[in-house]
Amino acid sequence: MFIKRLNSIPGKYVAIHSRCKSVFSLLRNESAKNDVDANIRYPYQVVQPGHLSPIKAVPEFIAKPDYRKTTLLFTNRASCITINSEEMIRKMKETCLLAKHVLQTASSVLEPGVTTDYIDEIVHAEIIKCGAYPSTLHYKGYPKSCCTSVNNVACHGIPDDTILQDGDIINIDITVFYLGCHGDTSDTFQIGNVDETGLALISSTRECLNRAIDICKPGAKFSDIPEVIEPFALEKGLSVCKKFVGHGIGQHFHTPPNVWHVKTHRVDKRRMEPGMIFTIEPILMEGDTRVKILSDGWTTVSRDNLRSAQAEHTVLITQSGHDILTL
Repeated sequence: MFIKRLNSIPGKYVAIHSRCKSVFSLLRNESAKNDVDANIRYPYQVVQPGHLSPIKAVPEFIAKPDYRKTTLLFTNRASCITINSEEMIRKMKETCLLAKHVLQTASSVLEPGVTTDYIDEIVHAEIIKCGAYPSTLHYKGYPKSCCTSVNNVACHGIPDDTILQDGDIINIDITVFYLGCHGDTSDTFQIGNVDETGLALISSTRECLNRAIDICKPGAKFSDIPEVIEPFALEKGLSVCKKFVGHGIGQHFHTPPNVWHVKTHRVDKRRMEPGMIFTIEPILMEGDTRVKILSDGWTTVSRDNLRSAQAEHTVLITQSGHDILTL
């Protein structure tokens, strides 16, 4: 019946038939592309989520952040950028130095054969030993004490039984809650012998972060940050992940402003002022910027299975410029 109706109106039939051919052609091309992707041999493992170990306990005497839904909703809706007091800045400096220490401790155990769950075990134990709380643990249901993002995992990788292999790269993201405030830092590290492209990705990401921090001072706009990051990444043949941003930080894990790393109409055009504290944390990608969040609600992977690297510091705006609190 449908075919007869089309045949009675030749012009419309031809138009619809043409569109169908175009759709089928796109589907075939996408299928062929996926088949090609499946056969590509990467110089690293393409990571999928593995098995999780039980959630680790935190002693009662450790002060814990307020992750009640009402508190998180309040911080999500907040619009004002906090100008921190001298006392809060002092506490943030101590907390951020602790985050730096924990990241260094985690990086010291990296080698082929180590699992990302073991890294989390080291991180958790070191944070607790220092009398602090691992900020990621139980934050909106996150089950571990750090994030470990390997190769094609762009960010928020959950530590599990994944075994690091020679040639991998891994980002370790550490946030600690100490003295009533959060300190946040991350970096990407090589495992064994990494190819030149992977090493260039890591060094370019760190350089991108440093260039963005260099322009931070009173009067600079937050919108100046992507103006530095994107052109440099493109110059290196890399792209910048569009989905994730830096953020204000202090008594709460995430506060205004959103610190964009790409040019967008949503970028915050407000100016930096002394006392503001925020993170800059660009993710540079070998391929395009398309990512997907897996069923665990956290693990974010590149759709083309290519690698990414991330580097992050917590930055304080001072009267004369800036201070990198996690350096």
